[in-house]
Amino acid sequence: MQVRVTEYNTHWPEMFMSESEKLAAIFGEGLVAIHHIGSTAVPGMTAKPVIDMLPVVADTEQVEQHNAAMEELGYRVMGEFGIAGRRFFSRSGNSFSCHVHIFGQHDRWNIDRHLAVRDYLRAFPAVAREYSELKTELARIHRDNRPAYVSGKEEFVLDLQATALQWYMEQEKP
Repeated sequence: MQVRVTEYNTHWPEMFMSESEKLAAIFGEGLVAIHHIGSTAVPGMTAKPVIDMLPVVADTEQVEQHNAAMEELGYRVMGEFGIAGRRFFSRSGNSFSCHVHIFGQHDRWNIDRHLAVRDYLRAFPAVAREYSELKTELARIHRDNRPAYVSGKEEFVLDLQATALQWYMEQEKP
């Protein structure tokens, strides 16, 4: 599968909101919050054109009862997909693609690390630019090698996550 990184699309927030409404209808009262995460959630960043969503639910054990409804929306049900406690769904479509990373409300580590990186990149545009440049270059070099693309940005992402989490925990929360 080819690695494709594109310039920021001003329609990504609208796409997120549209898909959020659909997920809210499926998960109903079990949905605590839903967040737009990943590079498409950071204005100005280059990104793979995939909307990453982080629904927070009261109980992840209840997610499976909604698998059929997610499949009706075109999602592939992928279980934990490498992250314990997560429920992952993926959809590739003609209009746009989505990854849905569902975590239980008590899984603060996974929720906070995603929100921290997003908020840090929003707060520090120079870091967002540096990350964008890295992703663009890696996508150019490893266009036909997704594992090499991912590996090439791993050190940057781990450092970013550590810095972002420290910064995030120091921020005043509502």
